[in-house]
Amino acid sequence: MTIILILITSLVSIAAFNRHDLMDKLQFNASKIYHRKEYHRLITHGFVHANWEHLIVNMIVLFSFGRAIELYFQYGFGRMANAWYLLLYFGGMIVSNAYAIIKHRNNYYYNAVGASGAVSAVLFAAIFFDPWNKIYFFGLLPVPGILFAVLYLAYSYYMSRKQNDNIAHDAHFLGALYGFILPVLLNPQYLERFLDKLFRLI
Repeated sequence: MTIILILITSLVSIAAFNRHDLMDKLQFNASKIYHRKEYHRLITHGFVHANWEHLIVNMIVLFSFGRAIELYFQYGFGRMANAWYLLLYFGGMIVSNAYAIIKHRNNYYYNAVGASGAVSAVLFAAIFFDPWNKIYFFGLLPVPGILFAVLYLAYSYYMSRKQNDNIAHDAHFLGALYGFILPVLLNPQYLERFLDKLFRLI
C-alpha cells in the first residue's frame, strides 16, 4: 500500500510541476472548498507538491515509516489492515487541514499542497507503536521517537503561532495528533500497550 501511494503521488506531482492548470485544480484552497463545495481538494492536494525537495522528503518519510505501519496493522487488524491504513493516511490528510478550512475560508489566495499532514499521521502512528525506536533527525542524529514527537509538536505549534513562513505547521501538528490517536480509537487496548512500552524504559 505504501509503495502504491508513493508511486501515484510521485507521478501526479511530477505531472503537475509544469502544469499550472493541473496544480490549480488539485491544490488545497479553503475558500473553494468552503464556498464552492470543491471537496475533492481535501484529498487531491496530497498528491501534488511544490517542488522536488518537497516531494522527495515526504516520500522518504512515508517509505521509512509506512512499511512499519503496514506490518503493525497486519499483525493487529488482519484483513482490515489495508482499510485502516488508508483511513490513517487519508484521514490524516483531511484532519490536518480542518483548521485551515475555518481559518482561511474567506481567503481566496490561500493555497496548500503536499502530503505532509498524511505523512505526519503515519510517522506519529509509528512512534505510537514503538515510542523508543530511534528516528534519525536530519538523517544523522538518532533521537528516541517519543522525544522527537514532543519536540515536533512543540515546534509545529510554536511556528503556527508565529506564522512567519509559508509552511502549514498547523497541518503538521493536527496530522501528527491524528496519527497518534487513531490506533487507540481502532483498538483502545493499544493505549495500555503504549504506556507499558513508554514507561518500561523510564
